[in-house]
Amino acid sequence: MEKTQKFAAYFTEDQKDKIDRCQDLDGSRSAAEVVRRAVDFYHGYLTAGDAGMFLPQAVQSYMDGRLGVFEDRMASLLYKQSVEIDMTNGIIATAYDIGEDALRRMRSQSIRNVKETNGRISFEQRMRGAGDE
Repeated sequence: MEKTQKFAAYFTEDQKDKIDRCQDLDGSRSAAEVVRRAVDFYHGYLTAGDAGMFLPQAVQSYMDGRLGVFEDRMASLLYKQSVEIDMTNGIIATAYDIGEDALRRMRSQSIRNVKETNGRISFEQRMRGAGDE
């Protein structure tokens, strides 16, 4: 944490009320913390040149945070799905003795199916088309 320096400032009663409300709203521990955050925000606004350039940075920061949460959730779901697929593949591999040539044909058919349906093939669609191979 950066070392802080004491600085005297004078505020109107209305400004002091706003600082107190902001403290309640954002969970700041002190009025000084509210003022420090406000100064950082205002500095960003001024150095951006205009609000049109500054506000997208704030929105981008929010979106990056939300996308990070989404990315973590998707990675977790994909991991779980991969485990389930591996279990299924293990069961099928032990139950059936499929030769290398048949396996290559099935893989190439599966690649075509996924490309043609943009990955939205259902089990029922696959079963209906199983005789075509």
